[in-house]
Amino acid sequence: MEIIYFDKAKEIWHRIAKSSDNQSLYFELEVHKRLLDFFHVGPHYYYIFNCFTAEMEFVDPKVIAVLGYTEQELTTQKIFESIHPEDVSYFLNFENEVTSFFSQLPVNKVLKYKVSYDYRVKKANGQYIRLLQQVTTIQSDEDGAVIRTLGVHTDISHLKPEGKPLLSFIGLDGEPSYLNVKPSTLFIAQKPLLSKREKEILKMIVEGKSSDMIAADLFISRHTVNTHRRNILVKTKSNGTADLVKKAIFEGFI
Repeated sequence: MEIIYFDKAKEIWHRIAKSSDNQSLYFELEVHKRLLDFFHVGPHYYYIFNCFTAEMEFVDPKVIAVLGYTEQELTTQKIFESIHPEDVSYFLNFENEVTSFFSQLPVNKVLKYKVSYDYRVKKANGQYIRLLQQVTTIQSDEDGAVIRTLGVHTDISHLKPEGKPLLSFIGLDGEPSYLNVKPSTLFIAQKPLLSKREKEILKMIVEGKSSDMIAADLFISRHTVNTHRRNILVKTKSNGTADLVKKAIFEGFI
């Protein structure tokens, strides 16, 4: 399933590149100037992505401190395969919206927008974190085809431990911004493993609250809380509370 979805992602990236195969374009990266447009709020790393080949051309060695992978290990397919199952559809719908947005821009404005959205990614150690992905075009051709982009992945787990991924287009050099853009739904989200109530209770379990405390906070009976706890253990295939808490933190259940 991951390979099928990754192929869909490559199709989207090829569309934004408009099938341009002119690799002799003059290419000069104003990296230091572009980096000033990014505001980092946590551990981060940079990368350069080629939309035509759908490959990483450069990955900052600091990626190992963020995800636990070396710059050689972090390919586009590795990132895609590491996205939380519930966030894959968001990623694809966002990328499709990004392609549509840039396809409609005048050629002289392609370099004047930064794309920003978040999603959960599994680290090399199995733990899920929430990444903020910020991308700006650093090379386009005379027709406005996006060739290369400079991106930054920032760990924002401490700022946004839960919630739906959001997409925004940030205008640079005086251009207007478009925040919390709702993309077209081409890909349907996978059904969450846990219900909203189960996630609520699991969060309280991770916080160390007893069944009686949870029952009092939610105005439900202790019996109902324990029923939810049993269901959560079964759904997450956990061998007790300690195992459940570990999985909740590392596998992104909450």
